[in-house]
Amino acid sequence: MSFFSRIFKIGEAEAHAVIDKFEDPIKLTEQGIRDLKKDLQGAMTSLAEVKAIAIRTRKEAENKKKLAADYERKAMMLLQRGQNGQLDMAEAERLATEALSKKEQHASEAVRVSQEAERHGQMANQLQANVNKIKSTVSTHENELTTLKARSKTASSTKKINKQLSKMDSSGTIAMLEKMKAKVEEDESLALAYADIATPDKTVDDEITSALESGKSASASANLLELKKKMGLE
Repeated sequence: MSFFSRIFKIGEAEAHAVIDKFEDPIKLTEQGIRDLKKDLQGAMTSLAEVKAIAIRTRKEAENKKKLAADYERKAMMLLQRGQNGQLDMAEAERLATEALSKKEQHASEAVRVSQEAERHGQMANQLQANVNKIKSTVSTHENELTTLKARSKTASSTKKINKQLSKMDSSGTIAMLEKMKAKVEEDESLALAYADIATPDKTVDDEITSALESGKSASASANLLELKKKMGLE
């Protein structure tokens, strides 16, 4: 093989490899089923034709047998008429001989056509077996295609989900949640701080007034208790 031939072979192999990579197995299977159905149609046409020939030749063989039997019957009738004096005996024997000759001819033809019908019958049986095999293959491939489509759909969905999951950074997501948690805690602390700032501090005067008011309240309670005792309510 020349250098350029080897280069061509290498390039051809690489081209086939590239093509194989992009071939869709579902489409290939569908095309294969279509091709098988075409073969099935052709096989069924051939089967019908061969069966028709076999039927026709069998009928022809039966007709030949009937003709042979008919000529034998005619030869017997001719001899009987010769014996009865209805025909000249020599003429009757001559015609009977001719009839027997016809009988042998048709009997021979009947054997030949019967053998031909047998061959066509065997061929029809073989074609029938091929048709059954193709039918079974088509059915098997169609079932496999249904399974392949379901598997392809499942694989595509799984691939899509896994691809999306592969893009997710779990550590990055956790870090982001931690940052959000810290931000929320910071905002809560600031809210409490602003609440404390919003509440005014008590001055010294406020404290003095509060203490005096509490004293008055205690004195009023003591007076009320003394009045109840005088009235005999205690």
